[in-house]
Parts: sequence; C-alpha cells; structure tokens
Amino acid sequence: MKKLCILFRCSPHGTVRGREGLDLALLSASFEQEVSLVFVDEGVLHLIKDQQPELIGAKDYISTFKALPLYDIESVFVCKQSLADYGLSHGLLSVPVTVVNDEAIAAHLKQVDEVLVF
Repeated sequence: MKKLCILFRCSPHGTVRGREGLDLALLSASFEQEVSLVFVDEGVLHLIKDQQPELIGAKDYISTFKALPLYDIESVFVCKQSLADYGLSHGLLSVPVTVVNDEAIAAHLKQVDEVLVF
C-alpha cells in the first residue's frame, strides 16, 4: 500500500488549491492508499470551524473535512507553531487533529512514499 501525504500550506480561499488537495486525499483513500494530511503555515486556516466562505462568493468545501473518518483518513497533523502564529487553539478546529512540532512533521514526511503540496 502506497503512503501518500497531502501537505496544506496555502490559505483556504482565493485559490482552488485546498479543494484540490482535499479531493485528491479523498480519492486516493477510496483507492485504498494510506493517506495522511499535514497542515502548516496558512494551511491551518482550513481547519477553523464555523467558516462562511459563501459570504465572499466561495464554495464551502471546508465542511467536507468532516468526512475524513469515512475515508479512513485518521492521520491529520497540524503544526504547533503555525497554530500559535495565527492565534489558534485546538478547540477552534473543526476536525480532530494531532498537534505536532516541526521535527515530528519532518519525521512523518520521511516515512511516506509521496508528498504533494497544496
């Protein structure tokens, strides 16, 4: 089984990167690949609960992150420093995550077969 990691680095709105990353994660998991997600930098903003992207004319794909368990995507990591940079706490996030430091992220990325950055 191939191990795939989707790394979210960009903000959720204004580009299609986040939606494409999420679509790829769900599609890959449906083909029985082992998928993990890592959120760093502006990518942590994907996880804030109660977003209303339709107010700025964007589609609400953020709520789809709640479907991750249905696809057996259980490894969801968030950079501790990125959360601190944006003043976010674990309680403000919409899905269960594991908050990790930079070293843990680097170690995880070395364990997967492929990393795709969105």
